[in-house]
Amino acid sequence: MSLVLDPAAQDLLFREARTANTFTDEPVTDEQVQAIYDLVKYGPTAFNQSPLRITLVRSPEARERLVNLMAEGNQPKTAKAPLVAILSADNEFHEELPQLFPHFPAAKDAFFSERPVREQAALVNATLQAGYFIMGVRAAGLAAGPMTGFDFAGVQKEFLDADHTPLMVINIGKPGDDAWFPRSPRLELDQVITTV
Repeated sequence: MSLVLDPAAQDLLFREARTANTFTDEPVTDEQVQAIYDLVKYGPTAFNQSPLRITLVRSPEARERLVNLMAEGNQPKTAKAPLVAILSADNEFHEELPQLFPHFPAAKDAFFSERPVREQAALVNATLQAGYFIMGVRAAGLAAGPMTGFDFAGVQKEFLDADHTPLMVINIGKPGDDAWFPRSPRLELDQVITTV
C-alpha cells in the first residue's frame, strides 16, 4: 500500500465521510470539542500564524439569531444540529506571532504590519485550518456540515467584530436519518495533476 494510514481511518476521514444534512439529538460535548482542537491545532500554517477562530453557538437565543442569518435551505439543519460552529479568520493574528513564531518575533512587524496583507494571509491560512477542523470532527466520529450559504455581513455583526472575517458555518453531530445526499463525482488524477 502507498498510504501508511490504516484503511479504516482513511474511510472515516475521506472515503466514507460525507457532509451531513441531518443529525441525531446526541449532544456534542465540550470534551469532544477540546479533543478535536487538540488534534487539529498541529496542522501547518504559514509562520505558524494560526488565524482560525471558532465561535460555538450553544445558547438557544444565539442559535435563533444565527438561523435567521442562514440561507433558507440551511435554516432547518442549523436549527436542529447538536452543535453549530462559526469559523472565522482573525485579521489581527499577527499580535500572537511573538508567541507562535518565537524564533523570529519581528515577523509581526516585518511581514504583517499592513492590514491588507494580514487579511489575505488570514483568509488563506484560516481556510486551511477550517479543512483541518472538518477532518478533526470526522476523527472524533462525528459528521460535519460545512456551509457558506449565509449572510456574511450579518454573521460578522451579530457574532464577531470588524477584525474577524466569517468563513463558514459548520453543523456538527452524529448523522441522523437520511443524512447524506448521493456521493457526487470527483475529478480523476489526470484532470487535476500536471507534471512539468
